[in-house]
Amino acid sequence: MLKVHSLDYSYQDGTLALKNINMDTSKGSIIGIIGANGSGKSTLFLNIMGILKPSRGYIEFKNEKLKYKKSSLINYRKEIGIVFQDPEKQIFYSNVEDDVAFSLRNLNYDEEEVKSRVDSALARVGSLDLKDKPVHFLSYGQKKRVAIAGALAMDSKILMLDEPTSGLDPQMTLEMKEIIKDLSKDRKILVSSHDMDFIYEICDYIYILKDGQILGEGDVTQVFKRGDLLDKALLSKPWLVKVHELLNIPLYKNEEEFRKEVSIEWKKGS
Repeated sequence: MLKVHSLDYSYQDGTLALKNINMDTSKGSIIGIIGANGSGKSTLFLNIMGILKPSRGYIEFKNEKLKYKKSSLINYRKEIGIVFQDPEKQIFYSNVEDDVAFSLRNLNYDEEEVKSRVDSALARVGSLDLKDKPVHFLSYGQKKRVAIAGALAMDSKILMLDEPTSGLDPQMTLEMKEIIKDLSKDRKILVSSHDMDFIYEICDYIYILKDGQILGEGDVTQVFKRGDLLDKALLSKPWLVKVHELLNIPLYKNEEEFRKEVSIEWKKGS
């Protein structure tokens, strides 16, 4: 659906921030973009959104090159949504309902359609009860959900999430995982994070960035076994991969699987 072709991006001072980036979102349902600070993750997201324009290469969506005319970008952004790391950067209204409805009203959607979409989006992230709440009463995690609902209200086919679990407590992190898994049933998810355990559990395909270039890509379980690649990218292996290698046991996808199998083996041996 969305592809990135030989993309370069340079800052105004001439610094090359992205170099020869090639991506294909058909390779996974939840695609991880990982790398150390300064590797180019956020800059790549902004290029994909059309907020930044590449100095070379292009974005392809539905077999067509992205055009940077205002009308083309408006239509494009109805289908490509982004949720920034800090929800404060995209929450503009004091009331939750009005904030989620902002883009829809800005595009002159019928008010009945606006209400339906707002309710549906808030329900999807488990926050319909927050609809009439003032935004300043919300916790940080609740604000993240409202920001995601704002993107969902546009019925985007691709949703980009920048550090979705940053600043969340363990319970809200678990809830965010479930939200993302649910959303991936009917849209493509691109997610950036420094949390390798989170990326390992939730993604099925990943791209590793370093210094604005793709250092490696592939199936999440295979890539995370490559210690040499992770070392170059200044990243660590997820704990489940470490346990797998240290104890020579099967590689489990999440803690629930691991605990279940360990419990079964322990009972067999007792």
